[in-house]
Amino acid sequence: MPNSSVTIITVSYNSMAVLPAMLKSVPKGTPVVVVDNASSDAGALKALTDEYGAILHLNTNNVGFGPACNQGAAKAQTEFLLFLNPDAELQAGALEALIQAAKTYPDVSGFNPRILDQNGNQSFKRGSKIKPKERWKGALPTADAVVSVLAGSAIFCRRAVFEEIGGFDPAIFMYHEDDDLSLRLREHGPLMYCHDAKVVHLSGHGSPRLPAVAAFKAYYSARSRAYALGKYGHPRPKLATLVAAVFRAIGPDTLFIKRRRAKNIGYLKGALSAFKDGGRNPS
Repeated sequence: MPNSSVTIITVSYNSMAVLPAMLKSVPKGTPVVVVDNASSDAGALKALTDEYGAILHLNTNNVGFGPACNQGAAKAQTEFLLFLNPDAELQAGALEALIQAAKTYPDVSGFNPRILDQNGNQSFKRGSKIKPKERWKGALPTADAVVSVLAGSAIFCRRAVFEEIGGFDPAIFMYHEDDDLSLRLREHGPLMYCHDAKVVHLSGHGSPRLPAVAAFKAYYSARSRAYALGKYGHPRPKLATLVAAVFRAIGPDTLFIKRRRAKNIGYLKGALSAFKDGGRNPS
């Protein structure tokens, strides 16, 4: 059933292989905003969003994931926001369960649904590289539970709180923006895992799985890690990122697996770049 109290925001980058299934999973009448980061298939994307009645915001260049989420949120007028990856699909009753959780736990600032992979296995984010000492210990939760960090593939929150904290940090192009948002949301209330809300996430399929795309993502992953570690007081954020990048680059998969080689080299280039400017969003 439609829900006019939630706006779903998704960011696309050549995501036509997965976006139709995501939009199909959304209950009809639920507001959706698709923010596109300069994909090569804008015509097909426009036809798709028209078919599902979604708002489409076309960027002329790739502004990054977090900044694009902020653009989408700025178009929302509903009480709640759900930031949903284009390679994720809502399962029946997911929105209703998240809304009910927000009513049951009014002090909670942000929620994750139960995130499953395509085989039905639960994917659960136990901790953050920004705050490595704060980790979920023990078995996967089987009921609603307070968590230390939210996974970025499906973040549900109140629009008022999101706006109060200033949204996603625009200095983070992509990766670790969910950790940073989680930590800032947490200043306004606990974070929670909602067991009854289910989302299937085809992790890593939001964009084509090509070596060049892997290198692009890894480059910004390293830059974002250096910036985020520094933001949260790590004594040597750029050095820590560079050391991690070197170990990845000299691993055996760099020699034998083409896509992994591109990814590891991209990460090393990103770490070296962050050494010069700290890893902030180049825009």
